[in-house]
Amino acid sequence: MPRKRLRKSVDSSVTLQDVARHAAVSTATVSRFLARPELVREKRRKRIEAAIADLEYIPHGAAQALASQKSRAIGAIVPTLDNAIFATGIHAFQKHLQNAGYTLLVASSDYSLKEECRQGETLIARGIDGMMLIGCDHDPQLYARLQQKKTPYVNTWVYDEASPHPCVGFDNFRAAVRQASYLVDIGHKRFGIIVGLTKDNDRARDRLKGVRQALLERGIAIDEEMIYESPYEISESRQLTRRLLALERPPTGIICGNDVLAYGAIVECQSCSLRVPEDISVVGFDDLSMSQHIRPALTTIHVPSEEMGRKAADYLIARLRGETVPIHTELEANLILRGSTAPPRRS
Repeated sequence: MPRKRLRKSVDSSVTLQDVARHAAVSTATVSRFLARPELVREKRRKRIEAAIADLEYIPHGAAQALASQKSRAIGAIVPTLDNAIFATGIHAFQKHLQNAGYTLLVASSDYSLKEECRQGETLIARGIDGMMLIGCDHDPQLYARLQQKKTPYVNTWVYDEASPHPCVGFDNFRAAVRQASYLVDIGHKRFGIIVGLTKDNDRARDRLKGVRQALLERGIAIDEEMIYESPYEISESRQLTRRLLALERPPTGIICGNDVLAYGAIVECQSCSLRVPEDISVVGFDDLSMSQHIRPALTTIHVPSEEMGRKAADYLIARLRGETVPIHTELEANLILRGSTAPPRRS
């Protein structure tokens, strides 16, 4: 009985010659692209990138690194892997990098600047070619090491045109102003506010500042007893919502710093026999995929996580090719109106 031949994996069955034929270039041009992409003309570069994506070609990393003195690896440090909004952005980031022949290495900081710096040192020691970070709060030592190694980096989920650091993201402050202003515009005057922990988290701080500013501009008194910081957990949000509802004059609207906190607020309101939005309105921030499917569907701020991931990858790839690229890219975070908000009942 003849022996069965082992089926080759995708990695070994697609060769550099296949990529060259698919892109209608020479094998030398493909090799040059893998080692020094900035030396290949843009039209050919795009054809090679498309061929690599179409054929799912994976270059031999060790040989490529030796030839180019580059690892062809990009690092990313996220606050947590337990939040779908970061997963969506990282997925888009990775896909875009892969099309350009880069591998992604991901680490998690657990919202700790000290841990983020430690993870950053580890990635830098591995020879990464670039790094993506979340937010603008980072240990100065991490920035110094990246600059010392001349490693391109980009901050995401934040936009600050005055920052010396490159960023691709949106203005959390302005988005939160938009979030709170909407509830005021439809008639709400008493608010409960549940935001993420603000220590070492510029996004949570800016969102809280934005809510405060929106209420202040409209002459609405801010009761400090109705503002809570919370880990991004439904159970924690439920407990804090329970406290808000137990007040002598409970809020007619609850403003949440992310969608997970808003889910907890809605669940707790419903468990207390309150109808959302007839008795109380709830607004979130992120626009997770689940937010349009819960009942009632959640009014929230849409965070352009996929676009951020793609544009962050574009920035790093361009830098690594030696191209001139704007260091600040602003994206829009728009308010999405759904069923969890309505004008308050007359009291």
